[in-house]
Amino acid sequence: MLIACVQSDVTFANPAANLQKVIEWMERAASLGPAELVVFPECMLSGYTFQSREHAFDVAIEIDDPIIDELARSARRLNQSVAIGFLERDGEKLFNAAALIGPEGVIGCYRKIHLPGLGVDRFVDRGDRPYQTHSARTANSGQAHVGLAICYDGSFPEPMRVLGLAGADIIALCTNWPIEGIRTPSIVPPARSMENHLYFVAANRVGTENGVSFCGRSSICAPDGIVLAASDDDQETILIAQADLRIARNKTLERTPGTHVIDRFADRCPQYYGSITDPVK
Repeated sequence: MLIACVQSDVTFANPAANLQKVIEWMERAASLGPAELVVFPECMLSGYTFQSREHAFDVAIEIDDPIIDELARSARRLNQSVAIGFLERDGEKLFNAAALIGPEGVIGCYRKIHLPGLGVDRFVDRGDRPYQTHSARTANSGQAHVGLAICYDGSFPEPMRVLGLAGADIIALCTNWPIEGIRTPSIVPPARSMENHLYFVAANRVGTENGVSFCGRSSICAPDGIVLAASDDDQETILIAQADLRIARNKTLERTPGTHVIDRFADRCPQYYGSITDPVK
C-alpha cells in the first residue's frame, strides 16, 4: 500500500477553504504513485487555536456534513482513503475528531481522548469511543487495517498498544505539534512503530495560527522504528512511502536465525502490568 503524509498549513475557522486545499493535496497524492492512503493533520478542516467553545462549535461540522460528502466523492474519484482531522458537532457535544473516509464514504470516526491544555482541546468534550481499527481498500483488492489517533494520544504507549492488539497495520496520527513540542516528532513515531511493529504515520501541520506556531517534521515510520520518509522543517510538503502490510502483520522478528528471535506481542506478560490501568491518585 502506498501511503501519503500531508504536512499542510490550515486556514483558521474556514472549512470551505480548507476543503479545497485538502482536495488539491489528494490530487497531488494521486499523481505520486498513486497513493492509496492519505493522512492529514489534526483539525485540518477547522483550525485549532480557538479561544472559546462557542466559536469552535460554530465552525464544527457533523459527520454527515456536505464537506464530508465532498471528501468521499473525491476519494471515490481518486480511489483513495483519507484520514483527516476536524471539529465534530454531535448534538450539544463538541469533539476533536478524525475520520477515515474512503470511496464508500465514512469508514470510521475517532474522537480524541487525551486532551492537553492547549487550543481547542481546552473546550471540547473528551472522546467517547474506544480505540479501534478500520478497513481501508488497497490497490490489490485487499484491506489495510488502520487505527486512528490524534496528537497527544501518541504520547501515551497504552492506546497505541491497544490499536496494535486490535490488528492495526497502520496507525494514522493526525497531529498539531506546536514548536514547543519539537522533540516529539523525532521520538514518538519511531518508538510507537517499533513497540507495536507496525506502520506509523504522523501528519503534523505547519504555519502560525493566533500566535501558535507548528513545527511540521511529519514522518512515516515502518515496523521496528525505521523512518521511511520524514520532513526536517516546518514547510508544506507531502511524504510518500510504500507499506508492505505483511511485514506489519508478522510480529515475529528473527534477527539472527535460531538465536535472536522476538515477538513484540507474544512475549508480553500482561499478568504483571496491572498497575498500568490504576487511576492516578
